Amino acid sequence: MMLTDTHKRWLKDRFGPQVRFNEPMSQHTSLGVGGPADAYLAPRQASDLAALCQWCQQNDLYRLTIGNGTNLLVLDGGIEGIVISLKACCKDMQHTRNETGEVRISAGAAISLNALCNYAIRHGIEGLNFAVGIPGTLGGAIMMNAGTAKGCMGNVVREVTVLTTGGDIQHYDQKAMVFGYRHMTWALENQKTAATLPIILEAMLQLSVADGNALKTEADAILKARAKTQPLHQRSAGSFFKNPLSGLSAGELIDRAGLKGTQVGGAQISKRHANWIVNTGKATAADIIELKNIVQAKVSNLYKIDLETEVQIVGT
Repeated sequence: MMLTDTHKRWLKDRFGPQVRFNEPMSQHTSLGVGGPADAYLAPRQASDLAALCQWCQQNDLYRLTIGNGTNLLVLDGGIEGIVISLKACCKDMQHTRNETGEVRISAGAAISLNALCNYAIRHGIEGLNFAVGIPGTLGGAIMMNAGTAKGCMGNVVREVTVLTTGGDIQHYDQKAMVFGYRHMTWALENQKTAATLPIILEAMLQLSVADGNALKTEADAILKARAKTQPLHQRSAGSFFKNPLSGLSAGELIDRAGLKGTQVGGAQISKRHANWIVNTGKATAADIIELKNIVQAKVSNLYKIDLETEVQIVGT
């Protein structure tokens, strides 16, 4: 259903200046592209978030929940519905430690992985260095099962606190989450569409005690290696394609296909890392989609491998 004047009045009356209409999503994604969302807001409290989700469900309105927009490509036509950002809430973080050396961090979904990793290092907590340098927030990282060859979120997440579409707070353990390669699905009934999916508010991570200096040394080495191989100072969404389950990585396949540096409009396959598509300054989502299609077609033609996008593509 399209957003009507009646819907807009309710949103403005309920949330005031927190809500923005026809908001360019290019301002809320790391790629810096994307058309306008009918409405965009960042609730400051969980109660506001619950009220908004209930209202969306009652009015049959599409909603998209985002963190920092770092793994997101919004198409140029924008988003018909409501974009809900968690960046104004869900930012608490604390940890507990028992006599056996087990540590549990409870962290809000809107906390950046960078802040989470730094927190763990400062407090001598081991188990998160695999995520050093990965952009995005904890909630998005769980939904994407973000990780590297050193580990992934599915290895450390033990429980999540979520907001259901009915506005209830629920606690789900590992049995409710099925982690796969760069995705997580809910093992719950009737959780099939964006409008019915729970929104992660907080997660509990099971980790262990370690030497903080050693962790920092390791983290610094990881960041240094990333800086050498990834275009960290250009607008991107990180790795664009998932790696095939076996054989060469997506970046190696794209590189061997001779596509490094290929450009469409303002979008370019990075000269530093072939699995990164960067915005050189004036890219559109259409440029990025065309470049994506070129990559998929050539890799399929040369190697009979169909690359799947890791970046989530939304909008019209």
